[in-house]
Amino acid sequence: MIRRVLILVFMFFVTAVVVYLSRFWTWSFWPRSGLFGIEELRPQGGLLGRWLRGTDAAPYELLIWAVGVFVLLSLLQKIWDKLPSGKDQNDG
Repeated sequence: MIRRVLILVFMFFVTAVVVYLSRFWTWSFWPRSGLFGIEELRPQGGLLGRWLRGTDAAPYELLIWAVGVFVLLSLLQKIWDKLPSGKDQNDG
């Protein structure tokens, strides 16, 4: 039960980070000076678009974001599959 709660909290955190990187972040939870005083972490989100601004890849921001999310979730799934489950340990 605790393992599931931890996984849910972790996935909520990953989801929040992924949405913050995208242009879909609409909330302003911290001041304009930036999260923890870091100016690059402004409350508007959209970091990927800001990073790509002025490059040839800027028009493909949404595609890059989608591929990045797919790769991230695939890596997390591989890590999850490598972790031992509680059922395997009790079968002994």
